[in-house]
Amino acid sequence: MSNGLLKGKKGIIFGALNNMSIAWKVAEIAHEQGAEFVLTNAPIALRMGEINELAEKTNSQLIPADATSEEDLANLFTKAQEILGGKLDFVLHSIGMSPNVRKGKHYTDTNYDWYHKTMDISAISLHKTLAVAYKQDAMKDWGSVVALSYIAAQRVFPDYNDMADAKALLESITRNFGYQFGIKNKVRVNTISQSPTMTTAGSGVKGFTEFVSFAEEMSPLGNASAEACANYTVSLFSDLTRYVTMQNLFHDGGFSFTGVSQDVINKYVKE
Repeated sequence: MSNGLLKGKKGIIFGALNNMSIAWKVAEIAHEQGAEFVLTNAPIALRMGEINELAEKTNSQLIPADATSEEDLANLFTKAQEILGGKLDFVLHSIGMSPNVRKGKHYTDTNYDWYHKTMDISAISLHKTLAVAYKQDAMKDWGSVVALSYIAAQRVFPDYNDMADAKALLESITRNFGYQFGIKNKVRVNTISQSPTMTTAGSGVKGFTEFVSFAEEMSPLGNASAEACANYTVSLFSDLTRYVTMQNLFHDGGFSFTGVSQDVINKYVKE
């Protein structure tokens, strides 16, 4: 239900690939709440075509950009401001990819060229995005940047592989750039540590279905859906959360602070 929470706000949404994407859900709900935005993804992702449906549904324009390219990002922010008629209120960074995960390399046998790509795509791209926005003075005062993370940044999930390192770096960039952007013009920078969610990227992780089931049994509220995450993200774009910054915010039904649930204990009870 729309209450105009983002009425008049303008932004950029990175990472919508298909209707399984959290970024896709964020775009739909942000549009319902009155926001205007441009959509962006890597050129290869845009060629898949599904995002055109989202652009039409949300009256948005598409701008291809490789988030690891400072040149592409500079062009993106310049064009976005031209299209939207001014500085931006919000940015969603929903980007993550690991060649090591995709190609089944074990963490102890990492391909380091691929490791560097994981870091660049999944974490350093946030630093580059923020740096471009900072240098262009592209964000309005009290703007908001949200990046999507996962609890593997703090806890070991073996098959999450080098993506865990990337998420740890992503959260560090959030804190450090959040300080700098806050000093500059009150821009907030936060990460959301979401429940395991069956997105295209998530489903590529070995054992991901088991991750989802385990988290569901551990979380007192159950796993948070992609749509619920989108609603939370939109709240962070709104003026209701102006003093929340430099935080990693768990959105996981209580999983992050549950040592063990009764449902899990019951699996080990001998008859």
